[in-house]
Amino acid sequence: MADRAPTQRARGSTTTPTTNNGSTFLRKLQTHIGSNSTQLVGFLTLIISGSILLLFTGITIIGAVLGLIFFTPLIIVSSPIWFPVAIVFFFVVAEFLSLCGFGLTFMAGLSWMYRYFRGLSPPGSDQVDYARNRIYDTASHVKDYAWEYGGYLQSKVKDAAPGA
Repeated sequence: MADRAPTQRARGSTTTPTTNNGSTFLRKLQTHIGSNSTQLVGFLTLIISGSILLLFTGITIIGAVLGLIFFTPLIIVSSPIWFPVAIVFFFVVAEFLSLCGFGLTFMAGLSWMYRYFRGLSPPGSDQVDYARNRIYDTASHVKDYAWEYGGYLQSKVKDAAPGA
């Protein structure tokens, strides 16, 4: 009896077909999905919808290539008309988009200034306050320095021209 057990294991491992990859894939698929019909329906749905999308992709590519083949002579013949039209269209679209961008920037700046002057402290208002204080301090230091330096110059002018 002990002799039979190893031979059955060896015989079971050699009977699986390893040369036919298609049947092994189907057997693995059947053992994995075969027990659950919901998984089988999902797998079939995936295969069918993938095939339909692949078909639509092929039809789209074929249509684009055939359209390019048939309409290339018309495009080449009418290119003296389309080129200036395309340039004008490009500039009109660019001008419109830049106008929208400038308008949006203006409205954002106006909104920020409104909130700043109302005291609602929008983002960046602390930096504006810091810059304003620095400008004020610098201006007062320059004024004090000019006041002192101006007095110094007045005394030098009186020394140079006593009658003045």
